[in-house]
Amino acid sequence: MRTTASLLTRGLRTRLRTAGAIALTCLALAACTGEQFQKGYIMPPGALEQIPIGASQDQVLIVMGTPSTVATLDGEVFYYISQRAERPVAFMNQKVVDQRVIAVYFDKNRQVRRLANYGMKDGKIFDFVSRTTATSGQELSYLTPLFKLLSFN
Repeated sequence: MRTTASLLTRGLRTRLRTAGAIALTCLALAACTGEQFQKGYIMPPGALEQIPIGASQDQVLIVMGTPSTVATLDGEVFYYISQRAERPVAFMNQKVVDQRVIAVYFDKNRQVRRLANYGMKDGKIFDFVSRTTATSGQELSYLTPLFKLLSFN
């Protein structure tokens, strides 16, 4: 016949095994949770509000930092490019959820002429500042390759 001490020890071992199995299961499930990926430029909070029309190019560099790329065709334009993707489960492919190109347009005197925050809305390039969709023309042709470059599909 078993003693009370051996029954208590056996019960404790069973509880420890159960707790260990639960902990391992939780750890394995935590490893499968979703992830978010930020690529490219990360805009500081409130950065666009700190750049008024007429601000100098140096002021833009102080607030926004070095641009991802620069265009110099019709005046100078700084482009800050970013992409956010997520993966709901660790072993699945990433899905792009947001792409942004912040464009700062300068005049010949190197003063801010216009700000634009381009993103994807319904599969079209969309300016979130002016809330307009770009039409055919020079500006669209420069931004389209940038979005295609960032796209993983």
